[in-house]
Amino acid sequence: MPRLAFLGPHATFTEQALLTLPEAEGAELVPCAGNPAVLAAIRDGRADAGCVPIENSVEGAVPPVLDGLLDDPPLMIVKEALLAVRFAVMVRPGTTAEQIRTVASHNHGIAQTRNWIARNLPHAEVLVSTSTSEAAAQVARGEIDAAVCAPLAADQFGLEIIADDVADNAGAVTRFVLVAPPGPPPAPTGHDRTTLAATTQNRPGSLLGLLTELAVRGIDLTRIESRPIKDRHAEYWFHLDCTGHIAEPAMGEAMAALHRRCDRVRFLGSYPRAGGRNGAASGVGAPAVPEHGTDSEAFAASERWLAGLRSGGSV
Repeated sequence: MPRLAFLGPHATFTEQALLTLPEAEGAELVPCAGNPAVLAAIRDGRADAGCVPIENSVEGAVPPVLDGLLDDPPLMIVKEALLAVRFAVMVRPGTTAEQIRTVASHNHGIAQTRNWIARNLPHAEVLVSTSTSEAAAQVARGEIDAAVCAPLAADQFGLEIIADDVADNAGAVTRFVLVAPPGPPPAPTGHDRTTLAATTQNRPGSLLGLLTELAVRGIDLTRIESRPIKDRHAEYWFHLDCTGHIAEPAMGEAMAALHRRCDRVRFLGSYPRAGGRNGAASGVGAPAVPEHGTDSEAFAASERWLAGLRSGGSV
């Protein structure tokens, strides 16, 4: 039976996302206290794979996950899931809003509900928990008065919902990824994403050069983030998400070019994009249509043309 780690305890958004993946069927789900703990469980063999949040449509990337993916030994993303995030405020039965003096959630949960909390619980101290579900557990244990978390946590911990749909931005979506030890990436589907990280020398035009290797091959860059390299002052990892698969000529050629150009490149996976081919299920836009001369056949034709030239053929 495969063991799949996730940010626990049970009833977190991460567990909900994991349960949407076919890999979760029949697997043993292992809750962990924090996203770094999920990645550690995979690395030390306590889990075969793990689910972590990597990006939120309101708050952006999840820094501990970005940083953790670059630790050793390497890990690789094999799948992603999109989850619409709906927050509820819950308390022990009988508690009123006027009695709430402390309210807690995961830091991303707080960030997405801070305006609601300021308007409706102005006298409450806002605290950070390791997960939204752990905040609910703290309420159940009597350690705090209220939690902002997924509605299903109310049944899990015997709490009462006093306010629902409290997010400051309606329609927020979080992207989760399934991470595993390195291996052959999933086969290309024609609707894929490649995630990588790279470092370059700190000189004018170095980042532009990196991005140009993608642009000239018609690769759509869907996300770029910079994160400091912990043991090097003023040096950064650039995290990139691109459309396409490393098995495809354009992406493979771009990866080889980045390997030549950059100080370091970490391939973090090529995997199917979530949300359906047109992205309708999650509100994610449809994949970009390749420009003329950037599809696989165009690359194959250009290779044949170049081989002909090298063998003495005519232009």
